[in-house]
Amino acid sequence: MNARPPGLEHDSATAATRAWVERAIIGLNLCPFAKAVYLKDQVRFVVSEARSAGALLDDLEAELRSLSHVAAEAVDTTLLIHPHVLNDFLDYNDFLDVADAAVERLGLAGVIQVASFHPDYQFAGTRPDDVTNFTNRSPYPILHLLREASVDSAVAAFPDAELIYQRNTDTMRRLGVVGWVALGLPQPPSFGSRPPAPGS
Repeated sequence: MNARPPGLEHDSATAATRAWVERAIIGLNLCPFAKAVYLKDQVRFVVSEARSAGALLDDLEAELRSLSHVAAEAVDTTLLIHPHVLNDFLDYNDFLDVADAAVERLGLAGVIQVASFHPDYQFAGTRPDDVTNFTNRSPYPILHLLREASVDSAVAAFPDAELIYQRNTDTMRRLGVVGWVALGLPQPPSFGSRPPAPGS
């Protein structure tokens, strides 16, 4: 069987990620700041073809430079989706130090930060099946590039921003894994397969 054209792979990964943003991040209000930039089409979705951590680092640096040189009104934030590399969460978690070092190396510390989302995301001190991990579980591994100024402005405008994490934890515990799956969101291994990696 012929492999699907790369354009279809990109479309599939982007569509799954958009659905997750709409149903989970915005739909469950896990990030109260996301809706405004999403509706203004200020979120850039990029699908990396990287098959190695080194190639992903190249893509990350390119996107960091791009975001730093474009007006926030055009692109406020970037989701760098990488379906083919760092699918193991521990490897992904280790790469976050590499990502932070890249921000420093490019002179963007205090300007851009990298947030993390992964299909198997696990907060320290939790079990893999703890539903609270799902606040950061995405269809594919993602490096989320955020402008520090936008984060600061959003936090300043949102009352009790420090309570967001606790509110999200409460939301996930009320919803439960079954409720999460019922929304068509990325499934944990025990509930079946998540969306296949593009080209698989």
